[in-house]
Amino acid sequence: MPHVSSTTSSQDRDEAPRLVPAARIQDDAQAVEAAHALAADFALGAAQRDRERALPWREIERYSASGLGGITVPREYGGADVSHVTLADVFRIISAADPSLGQIPQNHFGFLNLLRLTGSPAQQRHYYEGVLAGRRLGNAGPERHTRHARDIEARLVADGDGYRVSGRKFYSTGALFAHWIPAKVLDGEGRLVTVVFERGAPGVSVVDDWSSFGQRTTASGTVLLDNARVEAGSILPAWRAQQAPALQGPFAQLMQAAIDVGIAEGALRDTVAFLRERSRPWVEANVERATQDPYVIADVGQLYIDLHAAQALLTEAAQFLDDTRGRTLDADDVATASIVVARAKAVSTEAALAAGEKLFELSGARASLAEFGLDRHWRNARVHTLHDPVRWKYHAVGNYLLNGQRPNRHSWI
Repeated sequence: MPHVSSTTSSQDRDEAPRLVPAARIQDDAQAVEAAHALAADFALGAAQRDRERALPWREIERYSASGLGGITVPREYGGADVSHVTLADVFRIISAADPSLGQIPQNHFGFLNLLRLTGSPAQQRHYYEGVLAGRRLGNAGPERHTRHARDIEARLVADGDGYRVSGRKFYSTGALFAHWIPAKVLDGEGRLVTVVFERGAPGVSVVDDWSSFGQRTTASGTVLLDNARVEAGSILPAWRAQQAPALQGPFAQLMQAAIDVGIAEGALRDTVAFLRERSRPWVEANVERATQDPYVIADVGQLYIDLHAAQALLTEAAQFLDDTRGRTLDADDVATASIVVARAKAVSTEAALAAGEKLFELSGARASLAEFGLDRHWRNARVHTLHDPVRWKYHAVGNYLLNGQRPNRHSWI
């Protein structure tokens, strides 16, 4: 792995991050091995970064240097083209150590999937080569004051042989750390397109105004586009992925579920460690150690079973997506994929929230002290699972089962 300085970088909001040379991961096993190595490092400072809201520049640069950012690049372009099972494992492993670091690359991989679906050969070559060289992709998608998350006001305006665009984007996870920022805008016909901006280009600013109580170091704040120049070659017809049967939504949701499973794993890991090392038994339990309390034992068993169910459903969903590779998909295929991933997303949401909340009931009052930073697990779970309401996952599954109703095709199902 290329050497990366151990000091934390600082970046101005209008500067492009430095480019760290990336290793070239060759296969699935190497990707999982790299994820475990990074997770061991990322876990060490996770509580302190959360407490101080210290942006993880060093960790992000280590991630880039590892080569994990290029693992879904097709083999014909030099990438490992790993399976969905491996991609989900990578997200889960990193998120168990620090879910902010797990979430930051989410939009990076979302764009690479869109590029596979809608990019021209020239666009694919350009962006795949950049990613394999260590470039990171961010996000400038939703807009804060529109009617709903899919409502976009930013539009392309013709300007000579190119375009201009202005707008204010929020929930821009990854943008602050990115070299390229894909933005969702509407073209002259009102169709959704994705425009890729260079970080630091004139008219493109990233504002670190993320103030959520969870996922605090994702820097998921604002991207400002002020009459920013758009070249024709940087526009991807995202609308095509919405009209034709494609797995864009299930792919995006798989990563979301993997992050939540990782949060649950991290919370349960810390619960077990605290119970073994620090907790005192309740006086009426009449036992020597908290780990001998029969009610604690039962609840930990329940949490583990719920986590195992979430892990199994995540793997099942990822394997289902792998089984579709190389096939021509129809609307029923995509609907089934959406339902399979929705099941994983529903159970992973519940597992993450339960593990983060039960931690304190089982471990006792001492676990609430700021010095341990254990509250970050529930805060991270609560914030990350707000991306899309889990009640609509249950509705999608039930409506499909009872009425044969296919879910709508978008990035939230």
